[in-house]
Amino acid sequence: MTVEQPFWLKPLNQMSEQEWESLCDGCGKCCLNKLIDDETEEVYFTNVACTLLNDKSCECSRYPNRFKYVPDCYRVTADNVATTTWLPPSCAYRRLHEGRGLPSWHPLLTGSKSEMHKQGMSIRRKVLSEDQVGPDPDLIGYIVVWPLDEVE
Repeated sequence: MTVEQPFWLKPLNQMSEQEWESLCDGCGKCCLNKLIDDETEEVYFTNVACTLLNDKSCECSRYPNRFKYVPDCYRVTADNVATTTWLPPSCAYRRLHEGRGLPSWHPLLTGSKSEMHKQGMSIRRKVLSEDQVGPDPDLIGYIVVWPLDEVE
């Protein structure tokens, strides 16, 4: 009898759309406004989230139609994950692309998002909406200090 390996062990470009989407742990970090240093290309995450992000569920309130509401929302794919340098180090797409596997708290391993929230790896109740900070805020004052990296 052969034991089937988990789908996340196969190459990213061989995953179905459903498999690809399920890799997202739902942490919400990709929906944060980010600052990128022009000289060093270092990425700084802020605690200012897209207006569509629900800070309790850590989900986009308009996910299927998000591009209609936020035209510069970015779709991460197997084809562009290598060049999407602003993904947090804990992101499953980034981790799998880099050959690091899923973190121990990932919902595909634990069966729910609760361990991710418990480990402090989501944005749950840690962010402000863009609507709260107003148009064109100075985001330097909003750079986050909570963990963005994986906790193992």
